[in-house]
Amino acid sequence: MIDNSETDAHAIYNAPFMDLLYRAQRVHRAHFEPSTIQCSKLLSIKTGGCPEDCSYCSQSARYDSELSASKMMEVQKVLNEARKAKAAGATRYCMGAAWRSPKARDMPGVLAMVRGVKEMGLETCMTLGMLTDDQAAQLREAGLDYYNHNIDTSERYYAEVITSRTFADRLDTLDRVRAAGINVCSGGIVGMGETADDRIDMLRTLASLEEPPESVPINMLMPMKGTPMADMAPLDPIEMVRTIATARILMPRAYVRLSAGRSEMSDELQALCFFAGANSIFVGDTLLTADNPGEDKDALLFNKLNLRAEVAEATPCPKPAEARAQEQAA
Repeated sequence: MIDNSETDAHAIYNAPFMDLLYRAQRVHRAHFEPSTIQCSKLLSIKTGGCPEDCSYCSQSARYDSELSASKMMEVQKVLNEARKAKAAGATRYCMGAAWRSPKARDMPGVLAMVRGVKEMGLETCMTLGMLTDDQAAQLREAGLDYYNHNIDTSERYYAEVITSRTFADRLDTLDRVRAAGINVCSGGIVGMGETADDRIDMLRTLASLEEPPESVPINMLMPMKGTPMADMAPLDPIEMVRTIATARILMPRAYVRLSAGRSEMSDELQALCFFAGANSIFVGDTLLTADNPGEDKDALLFNKLNLRAEVAEATPCPKPAEARAQEQAA
């Protein structure tokens, strides 16, 4: 059994690598079909001009990233893009806006997007920054399935990355989303100069929430021109795999998404991450403002690894007695 204590989480992350992968794969198979990957599409509905100072983000108005700020996209244009995403195989459509928090004038358009995408039969996800209780309730009423709000890193390292809001602010928003009855999507970014202990603590924080997130995106830093982290050295790939495996073990029922940074990963590294328990990706050529491999490369990779895309909202595989016994033994 997993107690999510600091000691146990460290023991998981620092286990001999082959033992860690074996354990993560057993846990994964107890809850999910191992060769199926959930595919989401991410669209920036409002780019740039964000007042926050997230050191990794080219959308911050505080940095000279040469990214022009835009207004929120028209609802119909967003819906047209969602139709294309569904046709390309996405089962979840994620929409992100570069805001500290949405204003009252933004909500009608945002809610119309949620309703329209939901009517297409796609799962809906939004990431809009901090929310009030009323905004969370409005999103739930419109049919929002998931709200993404990453905690980014550990509480200890957080102030080294962001000073314009606190770690507690992040957790407060997650609480509001959960209280409104919306599924939580929350993960973080690795490779920002944090220690292994910071990565472990980030995952332990998520796993220790009263209800852990249903979706956990793990992003590898994509250094963006003009940001304070533009020259950050790449993370050791094995550390990325350890992070994925630890997330899978600590949050066995969550979709663990191999998110930003895939365009810089080899096929072999992605394969290791899938074996370690990643079972969700973003499809398409871009993620907000960062590059993504694109459908053609993903199709080749899936074919090479005998993976298949999830075609409908998935229910984790039933857990027979043998699988439950394996999980407890793990």
